[in-house]
Amino acid sequence: MEIKNASAGTLESGDILIQIGPSEQAGVQINLKSTVAYQFGEQIKKVISQTLNDLGVTNVEVNATDKGALDCTIKARVTAAAVRATGKDVWA
Repeated sequence: MEIKNASAGTLESGDILIQIGPSEQAGVQINLKSTVAYQFGEQIKKVISQTLNDLGVTNVEVNATDKGALDCTIKARVTAAAVRATGKDVWA
């Protein structure tokens, strides 16, 4: 699956900016910057990883800048960025 650079989300409070690009390494590489990383960093990474896995997206690098987003927001932003990066319409 070809991966292009894509993003979704904002840097507003309660949101998350997800940037996805191709990676030469196998698997999903997640770089997380979050104001709540100490408390929720592992959960945020888990939601990102699981969402990409469910979409069949592998070998990507994800830069996530979180401003306190809920899991449902994280999933929505990751899905939107993945659709933009792959061109695969998951809603059809």
